[in-house]
Order: sequence, then structure tokens, then C-alpha cells
Amino acid sequence: MRNHARRAEVLVAAFVLVFAAAACTGGDDGTPTRAEASEGSAEFEMTLTEFAISPEQIHAPTGLTLVFNVTNEGSVAHTFAIDTGEGVEETPLLDVGESAVLDVQALEVGDYRTFCTVAGHADAGMAGSLMVTAASDATGSVGTSLGGATTDDDVTVQEMLEGHEAGVLAFPAETEAQGNQPLEPTIEDGTKVFTLVAQELSWETEPGLFVEAMGYNGQVPGPELRVDPGDRVRIILRNEMSQPTVLHMHGLSVPNEMDGVPYITQDPIMPGGFFTYEWEVTDPPGMYVYHSHFNSAEQVGKGLYGAFYVEPKRGDWSSMYGERIDVESTLFLGDGPTGYVLNGKGFPATQPIVAELGDTVLIHLANDGAQIHPMHLHGFHFEVVAEDGFVLEQRYMADTLMVAPGQRFDILVHADAPGVWAFHCHILPHVEGPHGMFGMVTALVVQ
Repeated sequence: MRNHARRAEVLVAAFVLVFAAAACTGGDDGTPTRAEASEGSAEFEMTLTEFAISPEQIHAPTGLTLVFNVTNEGSVAHTFAIDTGEGVEETPLLDVGESAVLDVQALEVGDYRTFCTVAGHADAGMAGSLMVTAASDATGSVGTSLGGATTDDDVTVQEMLEGHEAGVLAFPAETEAQGNQPLEPTIEDGTKVFTLVAQELSWETEPGLFVEAMGYNGQVPGPELRVDPGDRVRIILRNEMSQPTVLHMHGLSVPNEMDGVPYITQDPIMPGGFFTYEWEVTDPPGMYVYHSHFNSAEQVGKGLYGAFYVEPKRGDWSSMYGERIDVESTLFLGDGPTGYVLNGKGFPATQPIVAELGDTVLIHLANDGAQIHPMHLHGFHFEVVAEDGFVLEQRYMADTLMVAPGQRFDILVHADAPGVWAFHCHILPHVEGPHGMFGMVTALVVQ
């Protein structure tokens, strides 16, 4: 059985990746906002949603301090930032419903970019413009050029074409480190022992784009753990972060004291501390998940999650699903502080699933994000064969599968059509904008 987690040396760029999706840029009715000026300053009311900054266009006078009252009215965390040309001024990361004030010293006459700094959000539409003019012109009419060769956010048609092409030609782009790497246990008195280390780290989601993340053993997602039915398992979690944490085995049957919920089943693991989780595996073969259950909106959103497999006998998934499995792949869906990611990476740094013509491909899908993601595969109808670790008595065919937070699915794909076939979330602002594809996009490569 071949696993795509080992980087495939294939010339993916030799194919044309046909992917028609709407470029959603968000925004208001196009009327620029002008400042409410007080002595020495100009004040603006700003709203953040998915995926727009409102107002999209701001008209301000030079010579005044600019005060932005920013509120996040969306359903995930956002920031508001301005590229002043000498650096980026930005708010803290704002959770849902939070507000902040951003003061920016007087800017010279010119055009400045506003945007959300969360990975992928600007490409999805959370970008706008600040036009600073001489004070005498501050009430004049300002509009965005729509002169045939530009779009609503001043991206030319040529720039759109070049952006889309560059992303495809770069796929699969190199980045530092990969998640989902197998972790072999040590054996102590017949018990399989895994050591996980929770760490704060800088994680490269796309070439040159590093985000503040949290991972196990330096990975996002954390290492892949594999055991057999009936095994005695011990996981030692060491906390090297600056905040407490715990470990929850999602979907697995464990003793109550091993459930990993702070102040209900255990005390939090303080920085520098550790906790040992131990139990006997009683669940059927399938995919399960481990993740933090402390400050989980941040910790899981930043990458503290990983795959836990109870494998069928001798790791033979073919016996479980009644047909030969040639390629096995894991695909974790994530969103939040790391942006929209698959296995911790955003396109074009996502890794393809590589198969040979005639192969049967098993894909384990898991969503440890905060949003629902309908995953769509071009060119194939796949067979949904398991949900939440249980083999389905009534399998069904689909080409788009809704994966809610916390859910896992196993799907089978019969790779009977050669080419590069896009596989992506079909909430289009999670995958493509005017500058091309980003975020939750990968491909099934059949060669």
C-alpha cells in the first residue's frame, strides 16, 4: 500500500488544473467612507465579517491621526491591518464579537492597503483600500477604477491571470516541515508508549508565510499514531508551551479519568509539566483524533490535533472494506489562526494524493476546524464507506461530502481517469480569490 504522505516526486505542473470558482471579494456598495474628523484626528467605524472588511474603501485627509474602531461581527477570528509603506499597523487577533481601536499616525497623500492578516483571509476578500488625500480634497468623490482592465479591488485582469497561473505552476510548493508524520511507539511490558510534546512554534503554511502555531512534536497536524485492537496504549503528554493544556481522545472509548477535560477529569497540565494517559483499546478499527481540550478555540485552531488509527489486522484496510486498497491518505481540514489548511498547509503548499491508473484510493477525512467544509472531488464519484470510525452498512456515492467540525469519514476513490483532479472545499471563499487559488485546495493525481 502506498501512502502519499511520503512526498511524491511527480511533475504535477505538467498538467493543467481546471478549476472554475467564483472570485469572492466581499465589500459594500462601493461608496468610500470618509472620516468623522475631530481636532487632530479622524475616526472610522470598521466591521469585519466573512470575508469582507466594511467599508472596503476609506477616504481620509492627510495631516491627521487616523482612529479605526474595529468590531469583528464574523464567526471566526480576524484582524484589521494597514500597510503604511513603512510597516504594518494592525489590531490584535479579535475573537467573535470583540472590538479594538487602531491608531495610525498621520499618513502622507497616497493609496494604502487594508487587510486581515489571518492566513488566507485577504485572498478570500478581506482586503480594501485607504486613500489619503490633501485635507482640502477630503470630501471629494473617490472611486475605484473600473476601466475595463481592472477589477473592483484594483487588480488588473493580467494580474489575476498571472496569480492563478503562478499558484498552479508552484503546486506542490516546498515548505518547512510536514504534519501527519508517523510516530513509532516504544514497547514497555507489552504497552505501546507514545510521547507527545505540545509546543508553540512558527509554522510555514505557504512558501514564505509563517504563522504563530501550536503543534505536537513540531508538527501541524501532530504525529500519526497507529495501534491495534486490544492494545494497551500509553500517551505521555509533555507541555512545553506558555499556557496549560490537556489531551482528549476524540471518539475513543477511554476510562473517565483519561478523558482529558480540565477540572472535570484532571487538572490542567501546567507549563513544564506532563500527564500520562493510559487505556486498553476497545474500539473497532477506524480513524480517531486526539486534540487539546484546554483553550481549545486557540489551541486546536493553531494546530494541536492529530490522527489516531485503530488499524485492522496487519494494517489491511482491504479486509475491512472488501476490496484491494492501493493508496492510503489522511486529509485533515483546519481553519482559524492558521488560515484555511489541509494537513496544516495552504495551496500551493498542500500535498497531492498520488495514484496510478486503476488504483483504489482510501482517503481518511477529518475536520478539526471550527467551520463546516463541503469537500468536493473533481472527475470522480467517490464511495463513502465509514463515518466516525464505523463502517457504514449502507454505503453511498457522492462527489461532495459535508464534513462538520469533529466528524471523520473514510471514502474510496477508483482512480480510473488519468490527470490532475482538483479536490477542495466548496465554500469558495476558502479556496480562491482574484489572485488565484489558496487554502483548502489539493489534487488527486492519477498517472
